[in-house]
Amino acid sequence: MTDIETLQQAVPRLLQWFRQNKRDLPWRHNRTFYTALVAELMLQQTRVEAVKEKYVAFLEKFPTERELALASEDEVMKAWEGLGYYTRARNLKRAAETLFREGTPQTWVGVNALAGVGNYTAGALSSIALGLKEPAVDGNVLRILTRFFADDSVIDDAAKRKFTEVLRAVYPDETADFCEGLMELGAIVCVPNGAPLCEQCPWNTLCRAHLEGREEDFPVRAEKRPRRVEYLNVYVLKCGGKYAIRKREEGLLKGLWEFPNEVSPPPYPPPQGGGMTEPSQGGGMSGDAQGGGMTEPPQGGGMTEPSQGGGMRGATQGGGMRGDAQVVGERASPGRAHPERSEGSHKTDGGLSIQGDPSHALGMTQKGTLLAQKNATHVFTHVEWRMTGYLIETETPDPAFLWATAEEIRQNFAIPSAFKAFRVWLK
Repeated sequence: MTDIETLQQAVPRLLQWFRQNKRDLPWRHNRTFYTALVAELMLQQTRVEAVKEKYVAFLEKFPTERELALASEDEVMKAWEGLGYYTRARNLKRAAETLFREGTPQTWVGVNALAGVGNYTAGALSSIALGLKEPAVDGNVLRILTRFFADDSVIDDAAKRKFTEVLRAVYPDETADFCEGLMELGAIVCVPNGAPLCEQCPWNTLCRAHLEGREEDFPVRAEKRPRRVEYLNVYVLKCGGKYAIRKREEGLLKGLWEFPNEVSPPPYPPPQGGGMTEPSQGGGMSGDAQGGGMTEPPQGGGMTEPSQGGGMRGATQGGGMRGDAQVVGERASPGRAHPERSEGSHKTDGGLSIQGDPSHALGMTQKGTLLAQKNATHVFTHVEWRMTGYLIETETPDPAFLWATAEEIRQNFAIPSAFKAFRVWLK
């Protein structure tokens, strides 16, 4: 029996299994091309559980492509807050503008031309929302098929193209159920972490890896490059019940609101204890997502607008505080931890001492009082941020930043989850 013939036998089993076992997910109800688009872009690089409530709330605010197309970018970013990979939100708005202006595309090529839609997402939308026999091959599907065929091909673009054509040869008329069935099988049975639940799999009498007892040998992955580590100092500046925020000008999360921060030298020796880890959003359905973006700030709301120029250098500029910090006594190095407290250093709640005076960070001209400090880590796909955060009370608001109350920030500004560990200081 050829590979294609074996997979043809597997198709009806998957369809029956999916109809009996599919999860009750909000995007599987009252589906339109637009709602499927919202779901697929949200699910890129993001767990299903993290998306469910956000999906419902997003559609309550933007029920059709018209509302999303006409919304401000700030409104869209705020509704997206917490999902991460913010370029997806900008792309979704651009795609909605295209749908509103030109209508729903009717071919894979037309779907693939929408902003933020790569090959996988184009296949998923074509199959699920348009009834087209267009495979959607991502990491879940590659894992299933390499196990099904006991195929030791390295997972790369060539393998993706090969399995796309294999699926195309057996695609049934029930395109939506078949596409979602593969997604479901990879999510709850042929799982990526730990042993697959083969006893629950509709393909367990056909799967070669299972029959050979080699399920966990597949897929074969190329060696990953190590994730780059960056060290940041993050400053939560407080003055008169308001907090300083600014828009990130470059790099990851470009255009989003953030607490003032800057790159610092790696700590030496490395900090021990007192840390907090904030994991990235992971485990999504596609690799089409990119990082960050938002532009114009909301108007009004009683917030002090920043002046043009001056203030802090971009967070992607190297050298930490060297050359920028104005300190009393010793030069500041807030990213460096010291095992012993010395003159001019600050003892933190985590037991670390910070040399110098971090209240004079980023070229600030007025002295401040260091109230608290903590360490946090946020992991992106290819970069890991190791951050030291400082809560600092200042005497006057620096005009280089926008100042807003904690409630105004919660209501009007999308602060990325990378800074979640420091948002707890906003009272």
